[in-house]
Amino acid sequence: MQDNRYDVIVVGAGFAGLACAYELATQGLRVCVIDRKQDLGERMHTTGILVQEACDAPLLAGLPPSLLRAVPHVRLYAPNLRSVRLGAEGYRFYTTDTPALMRWLGERVEACGVELRRGQAFRNAVRTQTGWAADGVGHTRILVGADGARSRVAQRLGLGQVTQFLYGVEYEFDGMALREPDALHCFISKRFAPGYLGWVAQTPTGVQAGLARRHRPGKAIAPDMAGFLHHVASMTGLPTARAPDSIRAGLIPCGGPVRPAQRDDVVLTGDAAGMVSPLTAGGIHAGLRHGAGVGRMLARRLLHDATPAPAWPSAVPGFGFKRLLRWAFDHGQFDLPVDLLLTARPVRRAVEQLCFHQRGDTAPDAADRH
Repeated sequence: MQDNRYDVIVVGAGFAGLACAYELATQGLRVCVIDRKQDLGERMHTTGILVQEACDAPLLAGLPPSLLRAVPHVRLYAPNLRSVRLGAEGYRFYTTDTPALMRWLGERVEACGVELRRGQAFRNAVRTQTGWAADGVGHTRILVGADGARSRVAQRLGLGQVTQFLYGVEYEFDGMALREPDALHCFISKRFAPGYLGWVAQTPTGVQAGLARRHRPGKAIAPDMAGFLHHVASMTGLPTARAPDSIRAGLIPCGGPVRPAQRDDVVLTGDAAGMVSPLTAGGIHAGLRHGAGVGRMLARRLLHDATPAPAWPSAVPGFGFKRLLRWAFDHGQFDLPVDLLLTARPVRRAVEQLCFHQRGDTAPDAADRH
C-alpha cells in the first residue's frame, strides 16, 4: 500500500519550490513536490538569467558548467539606440540552458529523497486536525504553494494573490551568435516595452530575445516581438527573417510581496508570494532565497516543535525602494529624457550601481553606439 502521508507537500517545481523541498529533504523530512508538467523543462515562464549571487544557492551546488554562460557586462540602450556598456570588476550574470537546468534541478532534489510527481496538478486541499489533505496527493502537515503568479493554492485556500503583472514573451534562436556576446543587451523603449524593457542575450545554446510590458487587466496587448527585433537588428546582428526555435510567454509579478502569505499551515513562496523584483522582474534569486528560507523555517518547526512563526525570512527584502521606482516608471516613462541623459556619467553610475548591486566601475566605452 502506498504511503501518502508527508511532512510537507510543495505545489510547483520551479526554483522556489525546489529550493524549499531541498532544504526540507536534507533535514530528513518526507517531502512530495507536485507539478502539472510531465517535463520540468517544457512551457517555461522564466528567462533563466541568473545574477551572480543566485549561483551560491545550495540547490545549485554542482551545477554542470555546460548549462551556464557567463555574461560580464550589460549594454543599456536608450530608445534612440545610443548605448552605454556597464560592468563591475569580478561580477557576472549567467544565462542558462533553462529547460536542461530545470530537468537537472528535478533530478537533484530526487537524489536528496524528494518524491517528485510530474504531471500532477493541484486541485484543492481540505483542512484536517493535523494538516491538509490534498486531493489526489495525500496528507501533509504543511502545504507550500510555489505554483506561480496565478497560484491555485492561494486562490483555493484564501491567501494573498498577485494583482500587478508584466506580460513577457521570449524567443529562443538555437545556434545563433550575437555581435557582442559578452553583454546582456537591455533596451528601454516606451513604444515596444512600456513599463519595462526588451533584452537580448547569448546563451549556452544560442540567443534569447525577450520583451515585456505592463499588463493591464481587460486591456491585454501582446508585445510586438517582430517589430522589436527589426528595431534592434542593427545592434544585435540577428537576422529579422529567422523564425524562433521556441517561444515562452507568461505573466510576471511586479507588485511586491503578497499579504497574507501564510496561515493555518499553508505557506506561499516564489512568484506565488510576489517574490519578484518590482523593478527588474528578476525572480530567480529572490525565489531561491525565499524558498530556501521557508524550507529552513519549516524544518525547525517540524523537527523541534517550534512555536509557529511568520514564514517570511528576513533576508528577503520587501522591495520598498524598487516598488517606488516601479511606480515612477509606470507613471513617468518618457523616451526623450532617456535619450538625452543615459550617457551622462552620473546617470550611468546610478544605473550601474543598481544593475550590479552597489558595485560598478564605469569607464569610457569606445564602443558606445550613436
